Amino acid sequence: MRTAIILCCLTVCADTLNASERLTMKVSPAITVAPAFVRVQAIVERDASNRLLRIIAESDTFYRSSDIQLDGASGPLVSVLEFPSLPSGTYQVTGILVGTSGRRAAATKVVRVQSSPGLP
Repeated sequence: MRTAIILCCLTVCADTLNASERLTMKVSPAITVAPAFVRVQAIVERDASNRLLRIIAESDTFYRSSDIQLDGASGPLVSVLEFPSLPSGTYQVTGILVGTSGRRAAATKVVRVQSSPGLP
């Protein structure tokens, strides 16, 4: 019983610490082989001023972006975007949360896409 109470308290405290973040991202895999399939999971704090979530995958030789419309506080908590067939390179994957007054938050992760063995 005591263990259950401690785990409950830790869970509540962890949620409280992260509650102030407007945007967090999980990108997987962090290291892969070309042509890569990369999945981005963006967690957006619900807020009435949220309007747009832009996800960008950028390397020295490649750029791709996608916009996801958000409906304020009614928007999804989690948005998933997939980048198929990314060529080799080191990518900066950036999420930008845009609100009624402009940029509200940003998050960035790095992904390394290595050349396939035997390919140039």
